[in-house]
Amino acid sequence: MTTPLRIGTRGSPLALAQAHETRDRLAAAHPELAAPGMIEIVVFKTTGDRILDRTLAEAGGKGLFTKELEEALMDGRADLAVHSMKDVPTWLPDGLEIACLLPREDPRDAFFSRTGAGLDALPAGSVIGTAGLRRQAQILERRPDLTVVPLRGNVQTRLSKLEAGEVDATLLALAGLRRLGMSHLLTAVFEPEEMLPAVAQGAIGIEIRSGDGRTRGYVQALHCPATAARVTAERALLAALDGSCRTPIAALARLDGDTLTLDAKVLSTDGRQVFRARRTGPADEGVAMGADAGAEIKAQLPPGFFLP
Repeated sequence: MTTPLRIGTRGSPLALAQAHETRDRLAAAHPELAAPGMIEIVVFKTTGDRILDRTLAEAGGKGLFTKELEEALMDGRADLAVHSMKDVPTWLPDGLEIACLLPREDPRDAFFSRTGAGLDALPAGSVIGTAGLRRQAQILERRPDLTVVPLRGNVQTRLSKLEAGEVDATLLALAGLRRLGMSHLLTAVFEPEEMLPAVAQGAIGIEIRSGDGRTRGYVQALHCPATAARVTAERALLAALDGSCRTPIAALARLDGDTLTLDAKVLSTDGRQVFRARRTGPADEGVAMGADAGAEIKAQLPPGFFLP
């Protein structure tokens, strides 16, 4: 092969760390790609990176972080795109697919506060900054006496705003902190029973053109079946709910041998209404389990529950 393999990515420190991890795994799996210049990382600025004064729900949804990368795939400027799977919309554009999932990092949420106090120890009226409705709803479910405000930006930006006193506390994905070597800074880690993660949180997906057999051959060597079983079940739930970042939806699938357990939760944005479902079954039935759990929750929701 003489044509370099081009990895498309966003330019945030976390996105670049994920692109570099993908590059290193490709080079380790395919010695011919280890030669200098055989893998290129190409940075694209997405709409989600440009819009920082609104929540994702207000700005238009998850696709804000993938649209430009997918356009680069479709017009040939990139051969593969590296995504945080929690940012990937439920349905992909025609001609594109997630061909590989890397081994999943810890999916839990991390908590930071200026005083070092945990969520339950914060004084009433404390201000929590977060970018997502899922975290907002679950914070208010536990602590309705707190104030939650939007806080956008990459990991470094959010932590600097915390340090500057703009908020009293914030939450970030533990997976991102670990990939950035920053997990030592956190105050606490939420167990899933305390705060259920976002669908596919901690998973890295590699998107390619469906007809690109060359790239598929390279990335399939990196694919993690255990991660795929878990993420597939969680995304099947999301599809059944027709969900997006405009509604607080949380889910986590866990594997124990060949048994998959899926926990799912949908909340009102104020945390006052909570709807849950759980499914356990064979790992290869994750799609059916996710769809069934989603249908159960959807049947419980009052009319007009989902935001437009």
